[in-house]
Amino acid sequence: MSRDRDPRTLRRPARSALIATSVAALSLTASGCVVVHGEREILPATTRAEAAKALQEFTTAYNEADKAYDGALDADHTTGALADIDSARLKAGKANNPAGNPNHTPLKLTDAKFTIPKKAGWPRWFVVDAAGNKGGSARWLLVFTRSSLDDPFQVAYLTLVAPGKVPRFKTDADGWAEPVPAESTDLATGPGDLSRAYATYLKSGGETFTDGAHTSQWRALRQKNSKKPGMVTQYIDEPLTNGDYAPLALRTTDGGALVFFTTRHYEKQTAHAGTSVPAPGKDVLALTKGEIKQSLTMEFVSNEVALDPKGRGKVTILGRIQGLTAAEGS
Repeated sequence: MSRDRDPRTLRRPARSALIATSVAALSLTASGCVVVHGEREILPATTRAEAAKALQEFTTAYNEADKAYDGALDADHTTGALADIDSARLKAGKANNPAGNPNHTPLKLTDAKFTIPKKAGWPRWFVVDAAGNKGGSARWLLVFTRSSLDDPFQVAYLTLVAPGKVPRFKTDADGWAEPVPAESTDLATGPGDLSRAYATYLKSGGETFTDGAHTSQWRALRQKNSKKPGMVTQYIDEPLTNGDYAPLALRTTDGGALVFFTTRHYEKQTAHAGTSVPAPGKDVLALTKGEIKQSLTMEFVSNEVALDPKGRGKVTILGRIQGLTAAEGS
């Protein structure tokens, strides 16, 4: 690739982390005013009623955006990996169907279970486990997050997990869950290290992850596709760990953790001299800059959810949703 443009030159700056501000909640007691500092006090991330309202508002906005293929309609309700994936999907849809989505079917989420951690500081976040009318029988896992009381809750992670695979979470007597810090050292792989570990595994293999569709099988498929008659495909995988892409983890009853994290992937197809790259689909073309002659570099953002065991062991990727976010021809 020394003579070709490095796929990493497509990298867009990660959206800046929201600045956590000191928020004080004032409560009156019989003895006077007591200031509770949100950045120090261990509190539930939100109430169950507020969490249910956030889910309903997200679903409404998501459906409006999908129907109109208009990313502005749900931009205030998404962030991080989901915002990247969703906005690119809607942009491509609008380019190919200016009048809106002809195949729109409203998303309906039912049997919602809310897991709300009790923690200090920002961001505050919670997880929704729901049944959806899309994706077969899979459970929808959504992570809502916000960085101050002035911000709305936004969905940063959205993944689908096979029924029965969502673990049980550790909770206190009041039903509040326990978050696991990114720097935790009591797990097989620290939540803050998972994104980089996954990118390294996809390149070189190793023993960090259990075999499965998102690990060994994906590596085998990419190796198979790397060389085909008339074309070579190269892959670059990168961690995304800061700001809106920060990993979030919940303690499970067995002492491990369920971890949500993000990665970025590049796929570069280069045709041999005298041949050309196969014509991509219309959604890819809608997101492509430049003219596709000898090569096409595609950028993807992926959000994963994984079971990270306590102590030694291998991490299991339970679900992964990936979306094309940009492409460039040359």
